[in-house]
Amino acid sequence: MTTMDRLIGAGVERLDGPAKVRGTAPYAYEQDPGEPICHVAVVQSTVNHGRITRLDPAAAEAMPGVLAVLTPANAPRLGEGLASDLPVLQSLDVHYQGQIVAAVVAESSEIAKAAVGAVVVEYSAAEPDVALSADRPDLYAPEQLMAGFDTDSVIGDVDGALATAAATVDATYSTPTQHNNPIEMHTSMARWDEDRLTLWDANQGPHNIVNDLMTAFGLERGQVRVISPYVGGAFGSKAFTHPNQILAAMAAKVVGRTVVFELTRQQMFSLVGHRTPTIQRVRLGADAEGRLTAISHEVVEHTSRINEFAEQTATATRVLYAAPHRRTTHRLARLDVPPPTIMRAPGETPGLFALESAMDELAHAAGIDPVELRIRNEPERDPERDVPWSSRNLVACLRTGAERFGWAGRDLRPGVREDGRWLVGTGVASATYPARRRKAECRITGHGDGRWTVEIDGSDIGTGAWTALTQIAADALGVELGAIELRIGDSDLPFAGGAGGSTGLASWGSAIVLTARDVRRELDERWGGQLPADGVVVKGEVPGPSPHAQDWSMHAFGAHFVEVRVDRDTGEVRLPRASSVYAAGTIVNARTARSQFLGGFSMGVSMALHEESVVDERFGHYVNHDLAEYHVATNADIGDIDIHWLEEHDAYVNELGIKGIGEIGITGAAAAVANAYWHATGLRVRDLPITPDKYFRELGLG
Repeated sequence: MTTMDRLIGAGVERLDGPAKVRGTAPYAYEQDPGEPICHVAVVQSTVNHGRITRLDPAAAEAMPGVLAVLTPANAPRLGEGLASDLPVLQSLDVHYQGQIVAAVVAESSEIAKAAVGAVVVEYSAAEPDVALSADRPDLYAPEQLMAGFDTDSVIGDVDGALATAAATVDATYSTPTQHNNPIEMHTSMARWDEDRLTLWDANQGPHNIVNDLMTAFGLERGQVRVISPYVGGAFGSKAFTHPNQILAAMAAKVVGRTVVFELTRQQMFSLVGHRTPTIQRVRLGADAEGRLTAISHEVVEHTSRINEFAEQTATATRVLYAAPHRRTTHRLARLDVPPPTIMRAPGETPGLFALESAMDELAHAAGIDPVELRIRNEPERDPERDVPWSSRNLVACLRTGAERFGWAGRDLRPGVREDGRWLVGTGVASATYPARRRKAECRITGHGDGRWTVEIDGSDIGTGAWTALTQIAADALGVELGAIELRIGDSDLPFAGGAGGSTGLASWGSAIVLTARDVRRELDERWGGQLPADGVVVKGEVPGPSPHAQDWSMHAFGAHFVEVRVDRDTGEVRLPRASSVYAAGTIVNARTARSQFLGGFSMGVSMALHEESVVDERFGHYVNHDLAEYHVATNADIGDIDIHWLEEHDAYVNELGIKGIGEIGITGAAAAVANAYWHATGLRVRDLPITPDKYFRELGLG
């Protein structure tokens, strides 16, 4: 069977929706291990850098209902080779504020939390070093960026081209520390059956966690099972192993019972990563017609003392626009902070805020419409790799978005439109995200009654994978949707990489399609195209990246158009309308795809206007570590959002032409808001978020 058009593209309602609405879809905390559960609570360091000099658990151990208090003195020794902050309770050294220094295991969560307060801990500590700046003498170049990108790239004579350019921009943009904050807090429930560990866990891919558990406890692959069929959001924070998984397994081993460790919202600000802050200097040079002659994008960001996390912030600059002279660099500072991690579209999200803001500033300097400026700088080939595009429709996104938004006739002048007390402006920004495919395995079982079981260890983190994968499987096997039983979210199932990097559906769906082809081939060759009465089992895989990845440049593209209104008296910002247009390959489910695009864009608006983890440099901690003070966008901030995508078939990216859509919605969105804010007020805020106090600061009143 070759046709893939029966269900793919349809707006099928979420198959898991009824279970979630009724509360019968079990998340990690809601699993039933078949026995009473005990609970873990933790003592966290109150210093950023130092050493424990006294740790007395006696009072906590004496409390009724306390089963154990784990400290570096009595905790089981973990295996060598664990990275970052995973060697939990293995040392008296403290590397960041919030680090776990002791853990209480008790009969109830209330007892465990009460006992935490009875553990006495004293430290010898140095002053916290948590302030990032671009002039630190200890900045260094990492050997490689995340996802394998080169640290720096240089083509041509950038400084010479800038010196002779007809129009230039030289500006520094900054983004703050941000935290992922999914709705479901990180939770791990662990049980040991002799030497076999079962972990019910909130993560973005069970197989991602298994290897670290094997290393920590000296286990073989068959001795570890990680289960996570339903996950309540992640945004990258659940992609890798964190201390909660290790500690839950450790505690269960010590007390010989099933234990659960659910992080509090406050603990998620120190124990499960964050988006690194950035300082980005962008320099652009253009000729008299607005065609770029030079691009320079220099990034400074932080990492922690105990691991190196080098976010690929300037890599989108390497592909978005043409220019003969180009430079991107990344430098890190090791600070006394918790280990950073990925957060939705890591790198591209902060990087495109800077680049797309600078492009807007260049358009103003050159007197060119910002949409037209972007179109004039469209590259025919990947400008750094010098290979063709597998498909590229950024210009079509810009033109379609401009038409849908009503961009024509826009006044280039800033700060001249009013509606009562509101200053009104519009802005635009481009979006891009790479299209990739990872290794994945799949097992398909055909039953004699015409039912099919499709098994693959993918994870649905709220994106609609339960539904989209079932659609793909039904089309690939040529059957109705109801004939498919999908099994995902369990490390005992065939291997699949995690849900992240917009690779999930592209990888898992490709594995299903290729395995289904093997099924049809076997049925044709052995059974005359019919399913035998005793069924058939076929295992297949997709081996990894597309074989075309070296010879073609593969990316999704998009364009955001927004209207911003700013209260002239209070600096309050509203976003009454927006249009986003995407070229992202095959869209598997129109309903869930719109949800993903909408969610990504809204998260970009949230980044532009609200999100900021504020560090107290004196004491080294995040002072707004809860959702009461870490603000995110709500319905009051955003009005009508028009989501649209172009029909696009890309034969090179993977078997289905899927480019991935989880991340591209957020890329460029913050810049579109910032550009519209400038158009409304004439004030250029280059340090996110754009809060009311910065309105008065730019006016010279703050």
